[in-house]
Amino acid sequence: MSFLDLSSVGEVYLACGYTDMRKSIDGLSAIVEQQFQMDPFSRALFLFCGRRADRIKGLLWEGDGFLLLYKRLEDGRFQWPRDASEARRITPQQLRWLMEGLSIEQKTAIRELRPSCCS
Repeated sequence: MSFLDLSSVGEVYLACGYTDMRKSIDGLSAIVEQQFQMDPFSRALFLFCGRRADRIKGLLWEGDGFLLLYKRLEDGRFQWPRDASEARRITPQQLRWLMEGLSIEQKTAIRELRPSCCS
């Protein structure tokens, strides 16, 4: 099942590292604004994950209010990047991998190339 229809979402960002999952909309939007120096009122989806990595929260401004998304896995863990406290932009494909329990860095994925010369 799809996590979210991304057709109206501009960009997707992961809050790398650990987030206190007790935070609500105000706390998460403060992280976006103060820690990442980004605009929580943009059309971006911001995703957060706690230490246990079995649940994530998403924050999305819809123009008239915030949408707070929450997903909890009953069995398994999200492959969440823990190496930095930054907002990392990901592609829709990487979001699908994450929601399927895979790493966002797939070593065997076919990468899109742009030819350097058209002959």
